[in-house]
Amino acid sequence: MENTYVSIDLETTGLNPKRDRITEIGALKVVEGQVTDTFVTFVNPGRLLEDRIRELTGIRDEDLAQAPDIREVFPKLADFLEDLPLLGHSVLFDYSFLKKAAVDQKLSFEKKGIDTLKIARKYLASLEHRSLDYLCGYYHIPHRAHRALADAEATSVLYHRLAEQFYSQDEPLFAPSQLLFQVKRDTPATAQQKERLYRLVQRHKITLGVTIEKLTRSEASRLMDKIFSEFGR
Repeated sequence: MENTYVSIDLETTGLNPKRDRITEIGALKVVEGQVTDTFVTFVNPGRLLEDRIRELTGIRDEDLAQAPDIREVFPKLADFLEDLPLLGHSVLFDYSFLKKAAVDQKLSFEKKGIDTLKIARKYLASLEHRSLDYLCGYYHIPHRAHRALADAEATSVLYHRLAEQFYSQDEPLFAPSQLLFQVKRDTPATAQQKERLYRLVQRHKITLGVTIEKLTRSEASRLMDKIFSEFGR
């Protein structure tokens, strides 16, 4: 099995990496089976959180207001990750958000990964659920669900529990495989778009749940269309 890796988990504003944003990153570096370092930070998503996300994670808008932008965070995270494989519970979800952040910054980000969810689906198919929280209960792993570093720590412990029970040299699921996710780059909103949005907000006395300066060009366009449909031009 792989004993050197980075166990990683993200909290996000939603499930779609093409529309949603990262709010928290937690990562645990393991070298030869020993934890050697951690990386944890809030990330300002440039928008207000939905009630369901606040309730699920316990993260508040006040926690994110002064947090760094993903453009500031990503290069530091990439240095932390080095060339190590990623470990995650549904690791492609986390990778897809990181890949989107890299593409938006014109950076290369290719990784191999190990997915504890895939291992659990194969070997624990008889269980009622195979979520990280459920499996932590099944294996009596202490766990604070839906916070990034706590989930990353729990995933690392789960990986070793699964390996103790099911590992075989002939089982590829315990070894890193190439992670694949295709996404297009989003460019920042133009000065003209931002100026028009500021005018619309002032004219219609709208309170937006997003930060105009952090919008992409496509997000700004969709937001203007929404304002036009509700308030007119």
